[in-house]
Amino acid sequence: MSSKYFSDNLLKTGIVVSMILWGLSWPSGKVLTNYLSPLSFIVWRYTLVGLTLLPILFIIKSPLSGSRKGIPYIIISGFLLACYSYLFYKGLKYGMAGAGGVLVTTLNPIIAYTIGIFINRRIPSRIELAGLLCGLLAGCILLKIWSQSTIFDSSNLFFLGASFTWALMSVFTSKAKMFGTSFSFSFWQYLFCIVCILPLVNFHEVFSAVYINDSVFWFNMIFSSVIVTALATTLYFYATTKIGPEKASSYIFLVPFAAELSSWLLLDEPLLVHTIAGGVLGIVAVYLINRYKVVSK
Repeated sequence: MSSKYFSDNLLKTGIVVSMILWGLSWPSGKVLTNYLSPLSFIVWRYTLVGLTLLPILFIIKSPLSGSRKGIPYIIISGFLLACYSYLFYKGLKYGMAGAGGVLVTTLNPIIAYTIGIFINRRIPSRIELAGLLCGLLAGCILLKIWSQSTIFDSSNLFFLGASFTWALMSVFTSKAKMFGTSFSFSFWQYLFCIVCILPLVNFHEVFSAVYINDSVFWFNMIFSSVIVTALATTLYFYATTKIGPEKASSYIFLVPFAAELSSWLLLDEPLLVHTIAGGVLGIVAVYLINRYKVVSK
């Protein structure tokens, strides 16, 4: 067995584990809603992420400084990350982690691709159009558009807002190379995210979290911040440089199923038929869109 074959398989295994961890972050976030307000959660989460990324940046010898051309993208993406995190947390507060995980992670790439088409002012191909229509249908099913009492549910609106915000943010994070490395860009993005919400933060609540004597809280806070956001996301970014963004992005299909299954196992949330059906349609939509990218090259 060649060392390259071993390293490739080890990397792919690491990506699979990362995607499962991303899925697990949804029930973990749901647990944290019982302890902190959204703004305090953002401060704690991204402070821990930043402290974790610093030694990683040192180990991989990634400079913190970068080009000034990338600073506006850091500022905008940091602000959008703050908005996403707030909507993500509020959605989890009032909704189910599994349903939210499926809705957000399946609609994110579809909305992002739609935004890209409008920005580039081009007409979608037949494959793209089929993928986008399939994604629209998936969104209608996930939101239960046939039920007026469900579509305007506060959790659905928060999750839908989170999907759109993350998709919009991806447009600016895609410009990370203008600043320097994607890792240093992410570090400053997380830092500016905290800066954005500081004027609104209740500092007494933030500091009082230190005295929370509950292992469940600390386990989930460290898991969602250090393990998921800092380590799993860093590994995913590293994987894209080794196996390519197309292959790496295909593994994201595991996230909605991991979110739904882990929420069922850990939080005893019901497995909803419309959530599973919408998630599958969303995955088909993303597959068709990615297929267009490969064909068009």
